[in-house]
Amino acid sequence: MARRYRLAAVLVTLLLFLAVAMLLAAAIGAVAIPPARILGIVAHRLAPSALSISWSPSEEAIIMDVRLVRVVGAVVVGSSLAVAGVLFQGLLRNPMADPYIIGTSAGAALGATLALLLPAGVAVLGFGLVPVGAFWGALAAVLLVYNLARVGGRTPVVSMLLAGFAVSSVLAAIMSFLLAVNGQLQEKLPSVFNFLLGGIAVSRWSQLALVLPLGVAGVALARYFSYHLNAFSLGEEGAAYLGINVEREKLLVLGVGSLLTAAAVSISGLVGFVGLVVPHALRLVLGPDHRMLVPAAALAGGGFLALADLLARTLLSPTELPVGVLTALLGGPFFIYLIRRTRREYAF
Repeated sequence: MARRYRLAAVLVTLLLFLAVAMLLAAAIGAVAIPPARILGIVAHRLAPSALSISWSPSEEAIIMDVRLVRVVGAVVVGSSLAVAGVLFQGLLRNPMADPYIIGTSAGAALGATLALLLPAGVAVLGFGLVPVGAFWGALAAVLLVYNLARVGGRTPVVSMLLAGFAVSSVLAAIMSFLLAVNGQLQEKLPSVFNFLLGGIAVSRWSQLALVLPLGVAGVALARYFSYHLNAFSLGEEGAAYLGINVEREKLLVLGVGSLLTAAAVSISGLVGFVGLVVPHALRLVLGPDHRMLVPAAALAGGGFLALADLLARTLLSPTELPVGVLTALLGGPFFIYLIRRTRREYAF
């Protein structure tokens, strides 16, 4: 009972952390807007007759059309990557696993690079060709890795990791080759560079209308599979002894994690470290129970990336830093501190 209350307290704390992070990210910028006014603007949009207007039209436009859409995008990306990290670490039983471990990043990068060769101005569901190419490139890479690792109706974890490393290397080499020999891509090298470093590229609510449901559905499915991930911690034989259809559940968990990662990279590029440090840190604090790790990762990952994106656009304003650089600079030292402070053996 005491453990249940403790875990509930952790989730409430993380929910408050997410709310504060979103408010700060929406409030701070070239034009500072008080958090109370932001809440009033959002409440007025949700229920127009609920409050009297005490803000200017420009402030409402800044919050609803510029900042809030980017903040929500950062939360979706952070939550998706963190939950995907929980899934891959639990499935592969590897504390160093992250959402990009089985070729997702290389597939997304190559897909985005190929998209730059197509005519600009073409849009699919409100997205340019680069995010669409990144999304399908990420999924295609994972599908290739899964099929290469599958032997005799089984997909051994070690084979999947080795296939992921090999496919990532080949796809990265193909991308480098294209960048070296194609003059059109050389002219667009800054776009490729920005994608590789990561950044929240959301400017319209219509873009979130597609990515947000994918993220929410992915997190819900990850929570549903949390019992199966707990069984996987006993090993594949132990999970099978508990009645788990190992190969089927492995494929489903892999699919959910890959979908979350692909949805995230389609609007952010390759934001590193979130899918590694957040699940790992929470596992050290909360323990190995995935029923708690999944919702905790969704909250912590969203809040963490919202704050990282805030720093990325304000730290050296008007210059905007790549958010992937900030996630590494913020997450790495905290991660090391947490490991040294807990001094506990890692448990799955």
